[in-house]
Order: sequence, then structure tokens, then C-alpha cells
Amino acid sequence: MEEHIVRVVDRVFDIIEQLAASNIPMNLSEVSKATGMSKSTVHRLLASMCARHYVEKNEDNTYSIGYKLMETVSLHINSLELLTEAKPFLSNLLRDLHLTAHMGVLDGCDVIYLEKLDIYPNTMLYTQVGFRSPAYCSSMGKCLLSCLSGDELEEALYGCTFKKYTPNTITNIRQFKKYLRDVRRQGWAMDDEEYQLGHRCIGAPVYDYRGTPVAAISASGSVRQLPDDILDSVIQEVKQAAADLSRKMGYIG
Repeated sequence: MEEHIVRVVDRVFDIIEQLAASNIPMNLSEVSKATGMSKSTVHRLLASMCARHYVEKNEDNTYSIGYKLMETVSLHINSLELLTEAKPFLSNLLRDLHLTAHMGVLDGCDVIYLEKLDIYPNTMLYTQVGFRSPAYCSSMGKCLLSCLSGDELEEALYGCTFKKYTPNTITNIRQFKKYLRDVRRQGWAMDDEEYQLGHRCIGAPVYDYRGTPVAAISASGSVRQLPDDILDSVIQEVKQAAADLSRKMGYIG
């Protein structure tokens, strides 16, 4: 069974590679000949790929690469561009604030950390690249959730348990949604010892050329490193870094 699945996957990639390499759309016979597969097999696989829009069937019964494949590839390219463009801004936050700088993206009701620059690079404290954190008690997560429409927010929070990690964690969904309105208005969010006692974090959203929130960046540290009397200056610097990175990504706002 496993060998059959692998063979089917190989055939799908063979078709995609042939369509991508062709200068013009290909008909069923041409794809069959180029891949060495029977017409019935090619037709069945093309039908599945067309249903997912990875391949498009044209009016003259020829086939070409579909928008979904290009969209998927472009998302990966954009993420690579985002990481490249973000690095200097995260480095500046680290240098100027002497705080750990992060960048993350939203995945359902979690934030995934894509980048981390730390004043103590060899430590394993709190977060690492690839770390997943509940968005509702993360400054970056709250920033990104605040940008969602009502339906999008409901979908993102579906199944979220709102576990109380510390006495400061917001677990009331109505209170949380009210807080998100404040975050959207002010353009930044704070994790005030909500996920880990003794730890604070200030985050702000990053937008691309379409005005879509694609990530968030943050500066974090201990309560001693982020006392009340410097919060305003840290907030302003994080917001400015996020705005500058957004402009690098083509955002005009």
C-alpha cells in the first residue's frame, strides 16, 4: 500500500514537472507521452489536480500549471523574503533595547516563531525558532489575531482552550475580544507575564504590499529588563521597527 502511494505521488510530480517545463499548455496525449504513463492514469491524476487548482484545464482541453501551485510557491518565496528583510530590524531591536527580538506568524490559535535574536544566543530559555506559543497570551499572537475579521477570528480561536498559564492570563473570551479591539486601535500588544511569570513582551504587526498582516515582531525580556518606566519607549521602538519592515514589504499605510 505504501509503495502504491509513493508511486502515485511520483507520478503527480512527473506531471507537474512536465507542465512547468513546457512553453505551451499540453493536451492529454502529450502529457501521457512525456511521462510514459497511460492516458487513463494521466487523466485520473489531472482530474484530481484540477479539482485542487494545482493544474488548470483550458477550453481547448489542454492543461497548464494552476494558480494554486503558483500561490503556494509564492507564499514560500514571500516567507524567505520576509526573513531576509526582517533580520536587520530585529538586530536593531536587540542592539538598541538589549532585549530578545522575535518574529512570528499565526497558525490557527498558535504563533510559530520564525526568527529569534538573543543577547544570550546559547541559552534555551523560553523560546527557540520553531517554538509554538498560544496566540492569546503572546504579544505577537494578539497583534495578529486583532487584525482578523470577525469570522476569521472565530475560526482561528475554534477549539482554543484558553488555559490559564499564570494569574495574568486572559481566559474569558469576551474580555479577550474586547482587548483585541484595543490592540487593533493602538497597533501593539503586550504579554504581561501571561504565559510565563517574570517575562514580558511587546509586539507589533507587519503588513505586506496588500495590507495583509503577514507576521509580527517583538522585543521581550524579564520584568527586570522591561520595567514599567521604559515600556513606552520600547513600545514606540517596536512599532517603528514593524512599520519600517512593513514598508520594506511594500506596505503603504
